[in-house]
Amino acid sequence: MNKVQAKDRIKKLKALIEEYRYHYHVLDESIMSDEAADSLKHELSQLENQYPDLITPDSPTQRIAGQSLPGFKSVSHKERMISLNDAFSNQEVKSWQERIIKLIDNTKLEYFVDIKMDGLACALVYEDGQLFQGITRGDGFVGEDVTANIRTIESIPLKLRKSQKYQYMLKGRTEIRGEIIMYKKDFDELNKKRKKQGLAEFANPRNTAAGTIRQLDPSLVASRKLYFRAYDLIKDDHQVSSNSEVYQILKELGFLVNDMSKVCHSLDEVFNFANDWQVKRQSLPFNTDGLVIKINDKEIYQKLGVVGKAPRAAIAYKYAAEQATTKLLDILVSIGRTGTATPVAMLQPVTIAGTTVQMATLHNEGEIHRKDIRIGDTVIVHKAGDIIPEVIEPIIKLRSGQEKVFRMPKNCPDCGQPLAKYAKDDAAWRCMNKDCQSRIWKRIEHYASKESLDIEGLGEKNVISLLDAGLIKDQADIYILKEVQVAKLERFGKLSANKLIEAIRAKKRPDLNRFIYGLGIRHVGVQTAIDLANYFKNIEALSLANIDQLKKVEGIGDVVAESIVEWFAEPSNKSLLDKFKKQGVWPKTAYQINGPLKDTKIVITGSLKSMLREEAAEAIRLLGGTFQGSVGKDTDILVVADKTGSSKIKKANELGIKQITEDEFIKMIS
Repeated sequence: MNKVQAKDRIKKLKALIEEYRYHYHVLDESIMSDEAADSLKHELSQLENQYPDLITPDSPTQRIAGQSLPGFKSVSHKERMISLNDAFSNQEVKSWQERIIKLIDNTKLEYFVDIKMDGLACALVYEDGQLFQGITRGDGFVGEDVTANIRTIESIPLKLRKSQKYQYMLKGRTEIRGEIIMYKKDFDELNKKRKKQGLAEFANPRNTAAGTIRQLDPSLVASRKLYFRAYDLIKDDHQVSSNSEVYQILKELGFLVNDMSKVCHSLDEVFNFANDWQVKRQSLPFNTDGLVIKINDKEIYQKLGVVGKAPRAAIAYKYAAEQATTKLLDILVSIGRTGTATPVAMLQPVTIAGTTVQMATLHNEGEIHRKDIRIGDTVIVHKAGDIIPEVIEPIIKLRSGQEKVFRMPKNCPDCGQPLAKYAKDDAAWRCMNKDCQSRIWKRIEHYASKESLDIEGLGEKNVISLLDAGLIKDQADIYILKEVQVAKLERFGKLSANKLIEAIRAKKRPDLNRFIYGLGIRHVGVQTAIDLANYFKNIEALSLANIDQLKKVEGIGDVVAESIVEWFAEPSNKSLLDKFKKQGVWPKTAYQINGPLKDTKIVITGSLKSMLREEAAEAIRLLGGTFQGSVGKDTDILVVADKTGSSKIKKANELGIKQITEDEFIKMIS
């Protein structure tokens, strides 16, 4: 991006971020997710770093934001309430450390780390130990006097607790700074009451806490449960030695502080703390999106000073966001094994939930037009844990006028045959040509995949090589491959060809459930295949089943039953099964496992460190349990692993489902 383009982009980003800030901080409403807004701010900051002469005083990066609302007296802060710069990766934290070391020439730094709270920053002023005033952050220099409201919060002491060790804190002016928050359970309870009363539900705990404190009626504030958690103090005539000591003093004076805070002696310790709480943060009573990392030594902290709006000696470490903004470069159409034509967004690479995302699903043509997504748009992309990235919406105000409306192609991009729909109200277009090359290689790849027959060496590229060479035409043909044929192909040698042939031969008598799933029947997933195998016991019985018989299987309704009957009635599929049989390939009779996890339904959220998700699912099934993809009323256990999203945990909390750690899960299946 050249300077002229950067200038135009910066102008649009500033306008949009400022509008977001006004709605969020002044009107207490949100026009986009916090994560999406953070992503836009990060982009603006990077552009300004690239072109420093384009930085203007009105840029969102140069101020904290916020305005006083009518009805409250404006109060100047004695010492500015500063904000923190953000770090979105370990490398950015390391770069922050390197800048500090250059300034103070000290490589043995000690860090104080705490959970970053998502609430309303507030300063409490005490005179001779008595609560005198409560002031919101405002713009950092001037806030609002909300004393009458904060006096109703039980966790705020009206009088500082007496302490022999810190007697001096009870004399003169003492300022305590912290966050006013609403706990998640109280927020849910409040929304339940509002729903019963026919009132609109609140969006999130942070906005609700901020909006409550800005109410002109203290009795309304008193009716809602709010908490104040302290994190700093200011005492002009006394210098505290460390940030960790600040927390000791705050507790001694009667304030609620985060007990999970910790002194770390290296960045490795900091990152271990961050990784630990990334998993455990869902168990916290309040929402958080990261950590606050401070230099622990107060003397060094003060010496490093403030640059712009933020102190040099502290930084906010943000957990991998589940949403980010990026450019939609193009929309391609991908043909699946069942013929479904799915529009796929080709994106400018962006890091979301700890991984680099370059493609995201757009579901179908109707969704694209409903959301008004265009090629060239800046879009909000969502990804949580193992979920496929999805384009949420475009940011229309950042359009340049060069964006293009997407039109679904009339013909299959792979075979050229017309795309059609099964029914008028069908959302998806499909390639009806069963001999479409794209459909063929995806059917074969699916048959060999880990969840199906798990044939090592038959991935996408090798399947395409075998098809291009004319050695195979369908799934059954892989069993007549000869080592000498395969070894001649560009991607193979004698050793790799031998390994592939051996891997294929080893799967001539597959488990029935794996074989059923490997056939690629529409609407039949891994668990449905297991349920079918357990009920019908063999492939012959399943192939002869009618719709009424199929619907007796738990979880199978009309749509799935019709799809199964249709698959076995199709002449080409009958020929495929005959071909398998002639080549000695036939699934084993199924026997239901009565293991220690019988009738136990388990869901996993996040990334397991000790094994792949497919291996965990297989372990659950081998012990007689059921592996589920999503949390439901019948779920018994939720395994909370690393880099989790929030949706499954939230639902588990609502349904009262038991939650266990990865270590507990490993013990369970060992």
